[in-house]
Amino acid sequence: MPQCPEKPKPNRDDGGESPASRIDPLKLSDVGGKRGSAGLADTARRAGAAGGGQSGEANAQKTREVYKTAFDLATKRAQENNDPKAMTMLGELYANALGVKRDYAKAAEWYKRGAEAGDREAMFALAMLRLSGHGSTMANREEGARWLASSAKLGNPKAAYNLALLYLDGQTFPQDVKRAAELLRVAADAGNPEAQYALATFYKEGTGVEKSIDKAVRLLQAASLADNVDAEVEYAIALFNGTGTPKDEPRAIALFRKAAMRGSPIAQNRLARILAAGRGVPADPVEATKWHLIAKAGGASDPSLDDFVQKQAPETRAAADKAAKPWLDFIAQARS
Repeated sequence: MPQCPEKPKPNRDDGGESPASRIDPLKLSDVGGKRGSAGLADTARRAGAAGGGQSGEANAQKTREVYKTAFDLATKRAQENNDPKAMTMLGELYANALGVKRDYAKAAEWYKRGAEAGDREAMFALAMLRLSGHGSTMANREEGARWLASSAKLGNPKAAYNLALLYLDGQTFPQDVKRAAELLRVAADAGNPEAQYALATFYKEGTGVEKSIDKAVRLLQAASLADNVDAEVEYAIALFNGTGTPKDEPRAIALFRKAAMRGSPIAQNRLARILAAGRGVPADPVEATKWHLIAKAGGASDPSLDDFVQKQAPETRAAADKAAKPWLDFIAQARS
């Protein structure tokens, strides 16, 4: 059974979208990134370790107990010491239903206290709540944008990245691609792979920055090393063609295969082409047909590969259909 593919996302090589349309929109899940409140991360690790060798129910009960302990400790530190990290942790626990019932209003309350006390992670989390509008009274884009800017000013790369999206979006702020590029550079320099990929597209197209294929490819490489699937595909294309980097077909094929396994229709299509032609690897009609069927189901059509598949022997097509079936079932289920 293949690794379950991730939900396909728009890719730079899949049409002529603007840079803004290719960058993921703001998501509440971004709140769950790396936290300044180290105690929460320690709690999560302890909760995971505590379940080793136990039944599912026993493990769940132990996890609840550990999070309850974390909640009690954070409450004490927040109330007695006015600890902003503890306030942020409480917001996180409420927002993600960790040991307590999910309550976005209480999460926002604790995030705001942490933000007002100067914690950049609380600022970011509160901003994302306000921008995403979870809960009937959560939505407030103007307030969210202010907290996002405050968090970015304190050096939070996730905040810088998402603030760049607002400048690209042009709804909360007037559209300003140069300011967006500046913020993406801050986040990219801090190692944020989404920002590295986004800034790479800016350099590739000369959007908000001076066009530079070399800088674009270096950023794609960095984001690829951090497992950004879109960057993996574009970096593989650069390696395969020798664009902005020395040509390296074996390395490119390995990246195409990795991204294909992660559900990228463009990578699946490129891999199918390579396997059909036998370029850099032995020709494999079954695998080529399989990946073409999967890519096509994911939205990457290719008339030349349609012709290739039509010319295959029945037994080749049958083997490819069988190999592709788990992926096609997954894609169909994801769309239903």
